Amino acid sequence: MPKSQGALVRKLLILALVGLAAQLVDGALGMAYGLTSSTLLLFAGVAPAAASASVHLAEIGTTLAAGLSHWRFGNVDWRVVARIAVPGAVGAFAGATFLSAISTEAAAPWMAAILFSLGAYLLVRFSRPLRANRAAGGLRTRFLAPLGLVAGFIDATGGGGWGPVATPALLVSGRLEPRRVIGSVDTAEFVVAGAASIGFLIGLGTEGFLLSTVLALLAGGLVAAPVAAWLVRIVPAQLLGAVIGGVIVLTNARILLRAGELTGPAPTLVYGVLGVGWLTALVLAGRALRRARHARAVAEAALAAGPSSPVAVPASPAAGPSSPVAVSASPAAAAPAPSARGAGERAHGLAAVEG
Repeated sequence: MPKSQGALVRKLLILALVGLAAQLVDGALGMAYGLTSSTLLLFAGVAPAAASASVHLAEIGTTLAAGLSHWRFGNVDWRVVARIAVPGAVGAFAGATFLSAISTEAAAPWMAAILFSLGAYLLVRFSRPLRANRAAGGLRTRFLAPLGLVAGFIDATGGGGWGPVATPALLVSGRLEPRRVIGSVDTAEFVVAGAASIGFLIGLGTEGFLLSTVLALLAGGLVAAPVAAWLVRIVPAQLLGAVIGGVIVLTNARILLRAGELTGPAPTLVYGVLGVGWLTALVLAGRALRRARHARAVAEAALAAGPSSPVAVPASPAAGPSSPVAVSASPAAAAPAPSARGAGERAHGLAAVEG
């Protein structure tokens, strides 16, 4: 085999592995396909606009497959999809045309700064307990439209960011089940990826798309899709999110330091601080995961106890410090049961994002 062909095969294999890794992360977290793949493409030396254009074209295929899967399992709220996808498409188209119009030298630090910020956000988010609020009412257009517009623009200019921006905002609102949040955001991303691809096509022309890169990313993503479904059961999203956030931060810090032309001990100091922060986030994520699992186990035990099961309660101080009293829960005493049931439902609702 000629050397040129061998180099091409190695390049395509590496790109396929990039797509595979990005899809594994996205399948486990419900986000970060674009973040992961764009970061790795920039690290490999691909130009920012070409990296974002290629990733979004590949995402048309991966998000279509993901959306169909979520639809089959009833994880899609079509009203939310419609209200967030259209403004998201507008933002993505604007972001794609903006990134296409600036030079590679200016685009590289801009894109790295966005990816660095989103990676830092992932670190912070997954190092803290994942909570689900239960607010009344539906999601309104005045909330979804600006969210979609901003998320779409960041997604196109940063090469990723639709999921990390839209998913947490919908989860924090507490007005939609976690599984429907992830399903609706993933489904809407098909429209956003298509709009961004059109913007890049107008701004860069067909030569802006690296078709070999697109096909390799798509192939890797399709291979990883069934593995990701298995991975989400094995690897807790809390820990995986902290790991991926640190990788994204350190990788894009390298580009920012190069753009800032820092010399001497400064780069080593920056990497040291970021490394300590990453390690701290991993420790906090592990603690948060253990606490969440304990709370879920307690809630499930309370729910399984039922209203007529004997419940061991601590004795009052008058009865002595170490004399638990077993009481049978009467209907009156069973009043807290709805609270236990609510705790159990919240625990199950968070399972999709806690791992």
